[in-house]
Amino acid sequence: MHALKILRSHGMSSDALKVIYKSVVLTKLLYASPAWWGFATSADKQRIEAFLRRGVRLNLYSAVDHSVLQRVEDTDDELLCAVLTNSHHVLHHILPDRTSLPYTLRPRRHDCTLTIKEDARNFVIRLLYKDMYLY
Repeated sequence: MHALKILRSHGMSSDALKVIYKSVVLTKLLYASPAWWGFATSADKQRIEAFLRRGVRLNLYSAVDHSVLQRVEDTDDELLCAVLTNSHHVLHHILPDRTSLPYTLRPRRHDCTLTIKEDARNFVIRLLYKDMYLY
């Protein structure tokens, strides 16, 4: 944040500062979030949200852009799609077996067999069961 303030004082445009904030600061902050988000406490998540609000206050991030939770969920969804579609992905072997049902149920994001839930903090388990808890 200090470096961004210095860049602003040297005359860098507001648009360029916003791009730097999103591409450097938020990327570093949310790096590997699918791995650690389930283990973060609510206090940790509130601190991250406070950091994002500080960026809004400094006009580095727009208040109408995605929240941290939305960014993490988007990252989770992208990773799940990558794991489901690529059989050579390093996490693909963790997925449960695929199932084919002769009848039509409500749409799900995956076609994996749901097994006994072990740990909701685990990325794969958290995303496979995500649709079940929306209703």
